[in-house]
Amino acid sequence: MSAIRVLIYEDNKDLSDSLSALLRGTEGFKLAGAFPNCSSVLEQLETLNPDVILMDIDMPEVNGIEGLKLIHANAPETLVLMLTVFEDEKNIFEAILHGASGYLLKRTPPAKILDAITELYNGGAPMTPLIAKKVIELFKEKRQTPSNNFELTDGERRVLKLLAEGNSIKMIADELFLSADAIKSRVKKIYEKLHVRNMGEAVAKAFRYRIVE
Repeated sequence: MSAIRVLIYEDNKDLSDSLSALLRGTEGFKLAGAFPNCSSVLEQLETLNPDVILMDIDMPEVNGIEGLKLIHANAPETLVLMLTVFEDEKNIFEAILHGASGYLLKRTPPAKILDAITELYNGGAPMTPLIAKKVIELFKEKRQTPSNNFELTDGERRVLKLLAEGNSIKMIADELFLSADAIKSRVKKIYEKLHVRNMGEAVAKAFRYRIVE
């Protein structure tokens, strides 16, 4: 497998330098670039072609939420992993709603950040347990009466529920006694049936329309 190209948006120079060094020094990863805000995010996406973006929220000029909105509107297939100090409902909701596919807190150990990048690249939706719990509670509060069931199979609903709870592809495969490739295939089908382009949209839709409880 080729190295995962990671683009960093982080205004704390010490943290940005630390993350950059971590990516440069770890086999299987490649630093695509690091910037203190999202003021040129669309141009940087086009020229640097990242596989995964590691995104802070609180940055000067153009912050992470505004950056997400730009990415979501212009390159919705882009994989964005939030790495932030914020664990409040408003920021979590805004990030997931605007296309973030994963959400970690900055106190996450470096090895776990690398695991989360790999998981996201492979189709998962990495979240710290606390964030996953808050996401479930948050979207339950905002649910609507379902207009249809989107024709998801029981197996697809199970996979979607496990992803929404923050489980990795490998964890779901182990739970359901299936291969990781089989889970990835189900995730792809889920996206097609829900008419979404990333896990953030899938999780949001799942709870809004009561597809999973």
